[in-house]
Amino acid sequence: MLKTTLAAAIVTLGALSLTACDVKKTQEGNITVPKVDVTKTKDGDVTLPKYDVTPPDVKVGSTEKTVTVPTVKTEEKTITVPTVTVTPAPDKK
Repeated sequence: MLKTTLAAAIVTLGALSLTACDVKKTQEGNITVPKVDVTKTKDGDVTLPKYDVTPPDVKVGSTEKTVTVPTVKTEEKTITVPTVTVTPAPDKK
């Protein structure tokens, strides 16, 4: 239980730290695509194969069975959990 709570706190901290960032684009991106010259040497012909497919006959139903299942008992405990305070970066305009 403590490991699950700690894992949830760490994930929450990571998500909050990413949303508190102030991101601004400082430079435009650029890509240069190489020029390619292609000439057609002959016409092509494509014939795709045909298939007749017969799917299996599937029937889904339900039935009642008696099985032994464990029971879970819970109790309340006071534990110390981590707290997170995130201050967003100031907005620079």
